[in-house]
Parts: sequence; structure tokens; C-alpha cells
Amino acid sequence: MIRIQNLTLQRGPKRLLEHAELTLHPGQKAGLIGANGAGKSSLFALLRGELLPDAGECDLPQDWRIAHMRQEVDDLQRLAVDYVLDGDQHLRQVQAALIRAEAAQDGATLGQLHADFDTAGGYNADARARKLLAGLGFSEAQMGHHVGDFSGGWRMRLNLAQALMCPSDLLLLDEPTNHLDLDAILWLEDWLKGYAGTLLLISHDRDFLDAVVDHVAHMEQAKLTLYRGGYSAFERTRGERLAQQQQAYEKQQARRAHMEKYVARFRAQATKARQAQSRIKALERMEQISAAHVDSPFEFGFREALKFSSPLLDLAEGRLGYGDKAVLEKVKLQLAPGARIGLLGPNGAGKSTLIKTLAGELAPVGGRLHRGENLVVGYFAQHQLDSLDDKASPLLHLQRLAPNEREQTLKDFLGGFDFRGARVDEPVLNFSGGEKARLALALIAWGRPNLLLLDEPTNHLDLEMRLALTLALQEFGGAVLVVSHDRHLLKSTTDEFLLVADGKVASFDGDLDDYTRWLAEYRQRTAPSSGAEAVGDKTDKKAQRQAAAALRQQLAPHKKQAERLEKDLGEVQQALAQVEQSLADSAVYEPARKDELRELLARQAKFKVRQGELEEAWLAAMETLEAMQAELETLNA
Repeated sequence: MIRIQNLTLQRGPKRLLEHAELTLHPGQKAGLIGANGAGKSSLFALLRGELLPDAGECDLPQDWRIAHMRQEVDDLQRLAVDYVLDGDQHLRQVQAALIRAEAAQDGATLGQLHADFDTAGGYNADARARKLLAGLGFSEAQMGHHVGDFSGGWRMRLNLAQALMCPSDLLLLDEPTNHLDLDAILWLEDWLKGYAGTLLLISHDRDFLDAVVDHVAHMEQAKLTLYRGGYSAFERTRGERLAQQQQAYEKQQARRAHMEKYVARFRAQATKARQAQSRIKALERMEQISAAHVDSPFEFGFREALKFSSPLLDLAEGRLGYGDKAVLEKVKLQLAPGARIGLLGPNGAGKSTLIKTLAGELAPVGGRLHRGENLVVGYFAQHQLDSLDDKASPLLHLQRLAPNEREQTLKDFLGGFDFRGARVDEPVLNFSGGEKARLALALIAWGRPNLLLLDEPTNHLDLEMRLALTLALQEFGGAVLVVSHDRHLLKSTTDEFLLVADGKVASFDGDLDDYTRWLAEYRQRTAPSSGAEAVGDKTDKKAQRQAAAALRQQLAPHKKQAERLEKDLGEVQQALAQVEQSLADSAVYEPARKDELRELLARQAKFKVRQGELEEAWLAAMETLEAMQAELETLNA
């Protein structure tokens, strides 16, 4: 178990934890939450052994294997699938030892290493790595690309896959959903639910926490408080505790005021001096109960638009894409004031293409796009954070939009986004991703938009800022079109969904639970299979019969191949059994028979390698055969 006792942790002059206590039992899944700068990442570093406690204890079992999601990428030349396989360091060590033993022709060592390789799951490791990559949104072709070919967000997905690839007793994940779309988050939820070890997870996605964790550890005021249940249960329990704390505080303050009034009135009177002194001592002994400071540092709204058009925007027969290549066809969309629309769809289906077109960053390939006379668009996308002026402060950014506005008015507005004091005049250069996102939202909110186009607006935002954004969107009087992996934001700010899939944009009649089911069916439907699948979708019966005949011809050699592989596999297994029977004879281990033993071990290693190769080939052949047989049944139906 993880046992933290009387722990003090300090970074520089700031004390992150003081006399903190926490116990996590094996198999528990806990979310670690707290304000930015509270010390969550430092606690992870402590658990990994990269930091030492300033006082107290932090104990983990010595034999625990710890996996964590790295925040940097150090080898851009590795292929993506190899980079993920590197996460299993023990497997890589066995592979390296095998190469050395083979070079040295050390049969005895080879035999043991092949057994270790089998135990480490080496024969199916590549398949497991590819399954992780597919779940996180990588295509089969992308798995063969170099790490350096991917953008920063996709490199973080590779780091996440690498962490999941590592066999572990403790898994530490720091904001794993930041660079994921909704599809990948749903896949990750299922994976983590099946994880058998202990999980400690930093996340600002409340729905993700609710789905995955069974406890929440809250870092606040240099303390750690463990709550049972997911994030929603934490909110309820903490709210009740703070209400009780506030009541106790108010009661104590009333009692203190009464005592102080008594002391002030009767201290000078000899007959009352003893009672006054006793009350002074009681005041000194009285435990200080803090007031419940639960106010968010964020409080803002989108400034009201001056004018509206109806509709704000009208797209008819739209062909949307890049250059001459259309990603979406026959798109019809009309946005009127008050519309609240969430965009759903698989990764790469065209959601960002649609938003970029509506924002004016992409010209339609075809069709008609009419913009209302009074349209004012507020467009948020991650790439816009890079367009901020690194040398300019938040105040200067806003002054450029409002050169005639009073400076104090601008500072008050920025304060709602928690840019206060000296921070309002600091250059953006050293800002975190979350601070840049807050500034980009502040600039949009100032501009009085009547249409908000938001592409993943909650990336890098903490829970308090996400709540503030949700409340601001609920009060917004214009139209909203949003793509987000934050399901709480979607449920709280939209009232209809559009599904972007298969080159089309259509109304989705359902909620996010229905979309989860639709997505599972979509993945199954679009999973790679035999090339004849496309034929099965045609309604022409003659073409179906021709396709079935062609498929039957293709089926025969695949069937023969599977039978041949099965026969070869049986022969190898029989030979391996004979070798292992000889190795079971204790006499073969006598010094006089060391050459025979070496030969037997070498043959055992050879047969095991061949057995693994044949098993993989046979399984692949059987999968292909079964897929083709299923397709044939569909065509004959």
C-alpha cells in the first residue's frame, strides 16, 4: 500500500504539504485534485523517488513496479510502435540479453531467456502495443511513422501509450486526457477500469474521474484529504463538510465576541476579575476554525453583443475540405441566436474542418455560405494560443483591442480570469498552457461575440476555470457551436448534437450515452477486414453473386495455408515435448553430459521461437479465414 504519514514537502520557499496523511490500498483508483500549484506533480515526483520528503514518511512496497506518463519525448527517430514498446523496460532488457546470448552461442542462457521472453509476453507484445495505439486514435500507417513526425499533442498520446504498455503495480497519470478527443477518452476509461494495479490520476475532467476512480485525494491548504467515491461524490461530501465548518466558525465567532465583550466590560471590576481572567484563558485555548473560503478565483461573462442577425450564419450544400479535396459533402447548417450545438464524431471525421470553415479560416470547396450582416464570431482553437504575442502582457493584449478604455476597467475584467496584481503586466512568454487558454478566452469574451465557435476550449483548464466557463456559456445570449472532450461541459451548455461521420453532418437523436454506444458500433463497423467487405454493401444481386464466387476462390488457399500452419505447429509442439521430456531426466544435468545438455537447451530455445512464430501466423491466418467466411455468409444471405 501507499502510506504517507506526517509528511512535509517543500519546493523552494513554498510549503506544499505539512503533516499530511494518506493511505491507499492495492487496487484502489484515486483521483488527485487541487488548485494549480498545490503540489500534485511534486507528489508524483515524490512517489517516483525523484524527491525526498522534508519531514515525515512516504512508504511504498519495494517490489512495486511504477509506471508514469512522461511529459517529454527524448527520441524523435524511433518508430511510434517501437517507442511504445520501449515502455516495457523488462521486455527490452530480455530482448537485449537474447541478442547477446545468441551472439555468444550460449545455449543454456538462451533457453532461460526464451522462457523469460515468453513470461514477459514478448510474443504478443507488438500486437498489444498496436492495440494501445489504435485505441488512442493512431491509424495503422501512423504506427510506422517516426515520433518526430507527430505534433506535440500526438507525442503526448505516445507517452500515454508507453505508460500503459509498462507492466506496473502503481500507475501515475498526470492529465492524460489533455490531448485526447472524446473517442480516445472513452477508450481510455475502459482500459483503466480493467487495470488491476493501484492508480493515482491527476485530471480536471470530472466525468472521466467519475467513471474511473473510487476515491478522490484533495490537496488543499498543505493537507491531503481522502474522499470515498468519484468527483461528484467528492463535491457533495466536501460541500457538506464546508457547510458544517462554516456553521462551526460562525458559532465560534459569536462565542468569541461574547467572551471578548464580557472581558472588556468586567476586567476592571474586582468582583468580576476572576471570571474575566478565565474567559481570557478560554479565548487563548480556543481552536481556530478557518472560514470556508470556497469562492472560485474565476468570475466572468461574455460581454453582451451589440447586434444580432437571424440567422447568424447559413450554410447550404456545403462541400468542406482542403484545396480541391472535400472532407464533408452536402452540409446544411443554419445557426440562429440562442442555438446550443455540440459536435460529435470520430477522430478525423471533420469536426475541426467544419468549425474552421464557419470561422472563416477555410474557404468552402463548394456550396453557399452566407454570413449575417451583424455576425461577430468568437473563435477558440488550440493553435490560436500560439498566436498570442509572447512579449505582451494580458493587459497589453486587451489594450490593443480597446485602446480608448480605462486601464482599471480592463484590469477588473482580466481579474475575472485570475490575472491579478503583477500577473496582469507579465509577458505571456512564461505563461502555462492553462494561463494562455484563459487569456485567449478573455480576449474572445471582451469582443462581444454573438456566435462562439469553440474547438476543445477546456484543454489545460483546471476544474474551477471549467466551471466558470460553463456558467459563462449558460448566460451567453448568442449561438454556441462546440467540440469538446469534456462531457460535463457538453451536457451543461448544449441542447442538441450534430454527428460528423462518413463525410456527412447530421442531427444526432440521442445523448452522450447513446453516442458511446454508437461509437462502439462504428468502430466495429469500420475495423479493418478483408477487401471484399465493400462488395457486401452493394444491393446488386448479380454483383453479390460474383463477389461471393471470387471470395470462395480466395478462401481455398487461405484454408490450405491455415491447415499447413496447424500441421507444422503440431510437429514443432511434438518435437518440443520430446526435448522437454529429455530435460526432465535429472541424469542429463551431470557434468559428463554437459554437451548434451547444451544441445538440448539450444533445441528447446529454437523450438520455442518457432512455436511462437507459427502460433502467431496460424492465429492471423484463422482471423483472416473467419473474416472471409463471415463475409461470404453475408453475401449469400
